[in-house]
Amino acid sequence: MMMISHIQDCEINEVVFVLGYLQEQIKDYVKTKFPDLNACFVTNDKYAETNTGFSLMLSKDLIKGAAFVKFDADVVFDKEILEKLIECEYGNCLCIDKSINLDAEEIKVIVDDQNRVVKANKTVNPQDAVGESIGIEKISGGTAVLLFAELKIMMEDGQNHQAYYEAAYERLIEKDVPFYALDISGFKGTEIDTKEDFITAEKIYNQNF
Repeated sequence: MMMISHIQDCEINEVVFVLGYLQEQIKDYVKTKFPDLNACFVTNDKYAETNTGFSLMLSKDLIKGAAFVKFDADVVFDKEILEKLIECEYGNCLCIDKSINLDAEEIKVIVDDQNRVVKANKTVNPQDAVGESIGIEKISGGTAVLLFAELKIMMEDGQNHQAYYEAAYERLIEKDVPFYALDISGFKGTEIDTKEDFITAEKIYNQNF
């Protein structure tokens, strides 16, 4: 997996995987291909009826109050994106691609004149958005505590089980917790949702995944 190789190259050696569908195959692959990785696995038994907010909440007891980088599992990207994210000054930061043509499926981001994130969701008007959040974020240790507490409150209500984790970010933003945008336009990266996306990713990186 390109993602894990990039993570290790950037000297991150503790990784929490939140799994559901095909979890045993994923575990076996990680343990076989990356035997030196300090990997922890959490199972979302409700993966078919929940969304990314619920899955992220399940990593709470392993991450606790540590700073961390969160990756959507379906993203492939240039290693330079992760390097830039780690090195940036912001404690809480969303990687934003400003070069994408935005539509209903993207998580669209609005920022203020200080580059602080104001909104991050699929319902944002594309004309108001600075770009798309690509699904890679850095979260500070202090914010991690607040984030997991917010997710726990949210997920006590079954109506929130289909919420994306960005909904928790927005709730914290409303409480004046700062999140910033990091422009990664110009670097390669893509989300794999379909077979066609998979073929596109192989062409972009000229390799078989």
